[in-house]
Amino acid sequence: MRHTGFRRTFVAIGVCSSLALAASACGSGDDDTASGKTRITVNCEPPKSAKVDRRFFDDDTAAFEKQNPDIDVVAHDAFPCQDPKTFGAKLAGGQMEDVFYTYFTDARHVVDINQAADLTPYLKELKSYDTIQKQLRDIYTVDGKVYGIPRTGYSMGLIYNRKLFRKAGLDPDKPPATWEEVRADAKKIAALGNGTVGYADYSAQNQGGWHFTAELYSQGGDVVGADGKAGVDTPEGHAVLQNLHDMRWTDDSMGSKQLLIINDVQQMMGSGKLGMYLSAPDNIPILAKEKGGDYKDLALAPMPGGKGTLIGGDGYMFNKKDTPAQIRAGLKWLDHMFLTPGKGFLGDYARAKKNDAPVGLPEPRLFTGAADAKDQQVKKANANVPVENYQAFLDGNRQLQMKIEPPNAQQIYSVLDSVVSAVLTKKDADIDQLLKEASAKIDSIPRS
Repeated sequence: MRHTGFRRTFVAIGVCSSLALAASACGSGDDDTASGKTRITVNCEPPKSAKVDRRFFDDDTAAFEKQNPDIDVVAHDAFPCQDPKTFGAKLAGGQMEDVFYTYFTDARHVVDINQAADLTPYLKELKSYDTIQKQLRDIYTVDGKVYGIPRTGYSMGLIYNRKLFRKAGLDPDKPPATWEEVRADAKKIAALGNGTVGYADYSAQNQGGWHFTAELYSQGGDVVGADGKAGVDTPEGHAVLQNLHDMRWTDDSMGSKQLLIINDVQQMMGSGKLGMYLSAPDNIPILAKEKGGDYKDLALAPMPGGKGTLIGGDGYMFNKKDTPAQIRAGLKWLDHMFLTPGKGFLGDYARAKKNDAPVGLPEPRLFTGAADAKDQQVKKANANVPVENYQAFLDGNRQLQMKIEPPNAQQIYSVLDSVVSAVLTKKDADIDQLLKEASAKIDSIPRS
C-alpha cells in the first residue's frame, strides 16, 4: 500500500505530463551531447500547488546544475509521482523519464519486463551507495545486478494517544508490545465512553488487506511464502483475524462503525476519540496539521508482536535507453538531491524547520554507520516535534524483521479486504472458511 506522505510536508509525485511530452520524449536516450551538456529528464518534481516543496526542489536542482555545468536536468511534475493507471503504459510505450520514480513493490516488475538500465558498472559514481541500508539496496538488486537506488524507506508501527492512555490509567511511556496487550489496553480506553474507540483498523479500498499483511508480518507469518504459495491460512493468519474479531465483538473496543479507510481513522485519532491504530510515522504531521491532533499527544511504538514489520518506500530507476553519460549524470543528481546526510531536498532539516515543516519524525532511516549518525545529528539539532514520543519505535524496530509488501500486492489486498471486512461486520464470520477461500484466490493470481 502507498505511503501517505512522500516527504516532510506532502504526498507528491510526477508522471510526464502531456505538455512535457510535447516538448520532448520522457526517456528518449538523447543526452544532447551536441550542446556540450548531458541532458537528463527526471520525474517526481513537486507540483506547483505545493509551493514550498516546489521551490526547494527547483533550488536544489539549480544548485546541482551550477556545480555540474555539463549536466542539464529537465524535471517533470504531476500528481502523483507514479500513477498506477499510467505507469505500465509509459513503460511499455518507451515514454518513461531517463531517471524515474518507483515504489519498492514495482522494482522487480520493471526489471522483469526489461525496462530498466543495469546500474552495476556505474555504482562508483554514487558516493552514498554503500551507506544505504543493505535491506533497501537489495530491493533493487536482481540476480546480483543493481537496477535502482532507494530514496526513502518507512516501516509500520502503532500510533497511540498518550492523553487517552493516561485517562485510562495506562502508562503512556509503556505502549503495548504484544497483541494481547493491545487488546487489553484497547478495552480500557473504550471503557472511557463518550464515543471513544480503543483500536481502529481499515477494512475497505484494499487498505484492510494492507493492514492484514502488516499484522500477519508482526505475528511472524507471510502472505506469500518462499514457495510462492499463499501463507494466510496458517496459525498466524488465524491469530490476526481472531484478535480483530475478539476486540470487535467480545470487547466492543473497536466501535460499531466499520469499513473504515485511512481518512476515517485519521479523523478519529485527530479528534481525540481513538486510542491506537497502525501506520507509518508520516501520519503524525497529517494528524497534527490537518486533523486537529496535537504533537505532544501523538506517540509511536513498534509493531506489536515483536517479530516483524511491513516496510515500504521508493527510489529511482533508470530508463534502459539511457546512455552511459546519462546514467552517470543521474546518479550524481540523486547523490545531490536525496542521498547526502543532512543536506538536499529531503535532508536539509534546518531549511525544513525554518519553513515550519516537522523535523524529528523517526523516518526516513535510509543510512547506516557514520552517514546515519550525521543525518540523525542534524535532524536532532533542528527537531521541532517531541522526539521522545518516538523513542520506543526507534528502539523496538531494531529487533524486528523488516519485510516488504508481497508481489501483486494490490490484487492480494483486494482479496484480503473482504476477509477483514467480514470479520469486522459479521459476528458469526467463519474465520477458517474465509482464510481457506482467500488462500485459493491468492494462489490463482497470475505471477508477474
